[in-house]
Amino acid sequence: MFCMLTAAYGMLSAKRMTALIANFRLQSFFLFVLTLREAAKAGNAGLYIVAGLLFAVKVLAIPVFLFKIAKNIKVSENLGLLVNSQLSLAAGFLFTWGGWAFSRQLFGGRPVLMYTFTAVAFAVMAMGMFLMMFRMAALAQIVGLLVMENALFLLCEAVSGGMPFFVEFAIFFDVLVSVIILGIFVYRINKLFTHINVNKLTNLRG
Repeated sequence: MFCMLTAAYGMLSAKRMTALIANFRLQSFFLFVLTLREAAKAGNAGLYIVAGLLFAVKVLAIPVFLFKIAKNIKVSENLGLLVNSQLSLAAGFLFTWGGWAFSRQLFGGRPVLMYTFTAVAFAVMAMGMFLMMFRMAALAQIVGLLVMENALFLLCEAVSGGMPFFVEFAIFFDVLVSVIILGIFVYRINKLFTHINVNKLTNLRG
């Protein structure tokens, strides 16, 4: 759980695209380990399948696809930072404090482990949103969206012990298809405009 938070800090402080994607893969791996542990604790066969899907889709397939897209379009290592790494990391610590305070207000009477999980989930969600807002490279914004989805997954595990298997399967499928479509979209942008920095696309507004 705290390893997921550490990986999110790594994404906020990353200055290179490869480091950003690698930290997302690391965060997804920690989420896989957490899900596997919950499956073993509950003896739930559905959770084992969800853990396997999580590993296949978010630890293997999506990072490999993003690395391949970055290589094929010869994307610059510059993430297009609107906020530098130091201030981004400071914002991450602020999000963590805010997530902890908000979680205690909501779940203060529940077991400590539960509101710790939710605090981490809220903090990681805010960091994913931060990446989407303050990183101008389109691939970095895709990663920010995936980080938010990781946080929602963690929140569902904390609050309800996980969603039904078919719901999880549908979400994984949607995420995989969405990333493929966004990757193709980024590839086409780069082919037409020779860059994937979204702030330069504002010149197209009429």
